[in-house]
Amino acid sequence: MEFQKNLLDYISQSLLTTDETISIAESVTSGCLQLAFSQMPNASLFYKGGITTYSLEEKVRLLKVSRPEAEECDCVSENIAQTMALHVAKLFESDWSIATTGYCTPIRDSGHKIFAHFSFSYKGEIILNKKLELHPKTQALNAQLYYTEFILGCFKSELNGLLILK
Repeated sequence: MEFQKNLLDYISQSLLTTDETISIAESVTSGCLQLAFSQMPNASLFYKGGITTYSLEEKVRLLKVSRPEAEECDCVSENIAQTMALHVAKLFESDWSIATTGYCTPIRDSGHKIFAHFSFSYKGEIILNKKLELHPKTQALNAQLYYTEFILGCFKSELNGLLILK
């Protein structure tokens, strides 16, 4: 797995420049974002860590997701991603967080579609929430890698917007 070096460098430099930290909560990307952040220059100065919660039980226990809501939507919704983002930021005491949930294979619960919800939080507030849908014939690993690369690109845009404001 190789991520765009310039993208990783930009995110790293931006977080170092603003002296801010980040943490990650993953489900559908299953550690790919954590891997990407660990590959960034000087990662230990801004990347606090991450958690991969694949099961409903772990999302409820560790990330404070509502059990009834999670059971209703198979742990995949805009609100679940938001809850995951807010709680991982609290857990790691980070300025930023990214959370992902979704499907990398088409199943009945997903309406036979492949999609992900992801959320960014900044200083305790959700600042971005998106749904990304892929072709249902996309291979699972390719879906995870595409989600990861797309989310990193969106995160770069958010950082860029913040740096312009500062």
